[in-house]
Amino acid sequence: MEYGEAADVGVRRRGCCGGDVFPEPSFASWGAYGRALLETGPRLKDRLTARSHADVEVHDLRGRSGAEMRRELNWWDLAWFGVGAVIGAGIFVLTGQEAKEAAGPAVVLSYAVSGVSAMLSVFCYTEFAIEIPVAGGSFAYLRVELGDFMAFIAAGNILLEYCIGGAAVARAWTSYFATLLNHHPNDFRIHATSLAEDYSRLDPIAVVVITLICIFAVISTKGSSRFNYVLSIVHFAVIIFIIGAGLSKANLSNLTDDFAPFGAHGIFAASAVLFFAYIGFDAVSTMAEETKNPAKDIPIGLVSAMAVTTVVYCVLAVTLCLMQPYQDIDADAPFSVAFTAVGMDWAKYIVAFGALKGMTTVLLVNSVGQARYLTHIARAHMAPPCLAVVSPRWGTPVRATVAMLTATACIAFFTDLGILSNLLSISTLFIFMLVAVALLVRRYYVSGETSNTNRTKLVSCVVVILVSSIATASYWGLAAGGGWVVYAVTVLAWFAATLYLQLAVPKARVPEKWGVPLVPWLPSASIFINIFLLGSIDGKSFMRFTIWTVALLAYYFFVGLHASYDTAKALAAEAAVAKVEEGGRKDVTAGTGN
Repeated sequence: MEYGEAADVGVRRRGCCGGDVFPEPSFASWGAYGRALLETGPRLKDRLTARSHADVEVHDLRGRSGAEMRRELNWWDLAWFGVGAVIGAGIFVLTGQEAKEAAGPAVVLSYAVSGVSAMLSVFCYTEFAIEIPVAGGSFAYLRVELGDFMAFIAAGNILLEYCIGGAAVARAWTSYFATLLNHHPNDFRIHATSLAEDYSRLDPIAVVVITLICIFAVISTKGSSRFNYVLSIVHFAVIIFIIGAGLSKANLSNLTDDFAPFGAHGIFAASAVLFFAYIGFDAVSTMAEETKNPAKDIPIGLVSAMAVTTVVYCVLAVTLCLMQPYQDIDADAPFSVAFTAVGMDWAKYIVAFGALKGMTTVLLVNSVGQARYLTHIARAHMAPPCLAVVSPRWGTPVRATVAMLTATACIAFFTDLGILSNLLSISTLFIFMLVAVALLVRRYYVSGETSNTNRTKLVSCVVVILVSSIATASYWGLAAGGGWVVYAVTVLAWFAATLYLQLAVPKARVPEKWGVPLVPWLPSASIFINIFLLGSIDGKSFMRFTIWTVALLAYYFFVGLHASYDTAKALAAEAAVAKVEEGGRKDVTAGTGN
């Protein structure tokens, strides 16, 4: 019996696929749970330093889902999934909000900055998706390179990212649906006056849309792909119309008279929020397990999708700012109102129709990606393992899809879009920063091969890169109008650490199929810009993020730590048994030969 099969059988025996929420020995009884809690310290020490292996993620954990996901996707599917995942609520809703309140016409620069940050992250994700082609995405990458604990913190933020992202898009869907019917969005929402203002507009249409998307995502990944690129083609036709018709009503003075009224701080503050518009491409990396040829299809699909998206966003932002003075741009439905303002009232219906198409594809790809993240997290027993089951009939993770979209629907029902977009950007930028750190670790450190001296150099360089990036972002966010001396010191420290890493630390690994170019500069730049954008987000969003992180840690110390510890020990025991059996077979074969 092979190791992966042994792991699969062992986990099933404990009830992983039988519907038990916590099948691990630590939760077998209250007494067992009490003993596990008393061992929290030693177990935490064990899991803090424990790193998974790529083969475990690709082969052993995948076996815990029962049925296999179907390999049906190619680069064309991935490219359209990437475009469909990204171009939606961000461009059609947040552009107006940030142009009016944060950046003015310079919102186009905000989109460019966010696009550069997203592209750097795309490169990092692409190398990992090729080397570790599993449904777990960044969770699996971080388990291999940074260990269980950091992977769990990332996992919680990944799930938060998808729930909040889906909820935000669903609420924006209601807004544009209302515009299409000549109504105000709140006409379709229930006002619960007893709730806080940001949570009092209940949105039943968002819940219905999410439910329909859930059904479609459960039935077929390939079917979802076909539906996605049909909708995306229609969406692009609408975008071309918006650009052409909008530029026909352009007034250059709207763009140039007061290009950056809020200064550089406004540009970067808007960029941090508008990063929301680029979120979704990481969902494509979770489809590596269902891709026919990951080494070829993933780089083409991801990079092309992000390049097209960045160009489209910048052109749409310029078009909007040419049509109206930034002070007059509507924060809720900017393009529809802009066409009305220039005497093309009929065009707002085409805009609303296109926006609905775009948001529908975002929701669809979002639902596919978030379910695959949760599936792999459950395979590692950091979430209830019953959620890891893949349906033999549909070839999709039905339970994970339903669980994630139920949570998304609950958030969408209550929460205002402004709160969702800021909190989502924090969570996503944090994860992308960790993936870039993990890529540096992957290239420069291999356990058992890298010397202690080189490991110390690597750790020191990464620490300096992180600290200098945090210092730059903190000074930018807290010391508005401060001098350039601090920036000179912090940026120089970042540059020196990256240069030293390139010159003084030998690479421990070379990618077999495709690798990120310009290492360590590209991942180091990704770390810097992601942290810098974090420094431009408002304080209340950080408070909400902190509350969520504390809740995650509580779950980890009381549940996730013990479940993952038991699972790791069971896998180690089964691997030892498999080696003994393999050794016995070799002895028998040798004896027979004699």
